[in-house]
Amino acid sequence: MKRIFLFLATNLAIVLVLSVVAQLLGLDRWLATQGQSLSALLVFAAFFGFAGSLLSLAMSKWTAKRAMGVQVIDPQSSNPSEQRVLAIVRGLAQHAGIGMPEVGIFNSPEPNAFATGARRDNALVAVSTGLLTRMSDKELQAVLGHEITHVSNGDMVTLALIQGVVNTFVIVLSRIVGNIIDRAVFRSERAQGPGYFISVIVAQLVLGVLASIIVLWFSRQREFRADQGGARLAGTDSMIAALERLKAMHDNPLPAQLEAFGIGSKKVATGLARLFMSHPPLDERIAALRATPLA
Repeated sequence: MKRIFLFLATNLAIVLVLSVVAQLLGLDRWLATQGQSLSALLVFAAFFGFAGSLLSLAMSKWTAKRAMGVQVIDPQSSNPSEQRVLAIVRGLAQHAGIGMPEVGIFNSPEPNAFATGARRDNALVAVSTGLLTRMSDKELQAVLGHEITHVSNGDMVTLALIQGVVNTFVIVLSRIVGNIIDRAVFRSERAQGPGYFISVIVAQLVLGVLASIIVLWFSRQREFRADQGGARLAGTDSMIAALERLKAMHDNPLPAQLEAFGIGSKKVATGLARLFMSHPPLDERIAALRATPLA
């Protein structure tokens, strides 16, 4: 969940900053004086919407390294644990047909791993110290195969494009809402008052959170596909064993700061809370692997 949390948070922050800049530069005021024609509004929204998601994508490796304190492994390292990870990732990357990613380790007792990056041949794969010490080679290979599949499938790029489309609609709808509120509540005839700008920011923030449901749905679907990819690269039994091991390890409460960052979620959300999950429950992922034989 780490890469999704960072991507969504960075994207939302960038879009909000860009919106404030647009207001300070008078672009919103210009749209308002033009009656907010749909074509002009769509061009404006698409530019700023995709700028937010693509900047988030471009910054994803940098953000992840600093947020998790990832130490990139020197290929010439003599550390056995580091060479173990490098060897597994190198073999998986060759099998998946992608360039060798940067490989890093971050300090955490919980078993976690993530992959991120804008390009298939220039990605980052990182594992926690807990994952290295608490998993067998086969289980570690399965987890890393899952992450390599995210890279080979181009999941982060697809996520950025989906987020760009979602951002575009959020920006359009927030300005329509701002226009309506400014005219109906603040009685402004040209939608240029402070009511319009405040309403736009608030509406954009609320709609941005709600729109994340779409992105998170895609995230859950891609987890199933990545599990299948990990099973192809490391074997179905190894992938199931890795998920079972994660499930057993996550039966103990995770620290609050790591709860949203793991490869799997220990909570089984129900109702509306399920809409905001980035990963399906581990039980569902294990059942899907058992029910879907590899081609």
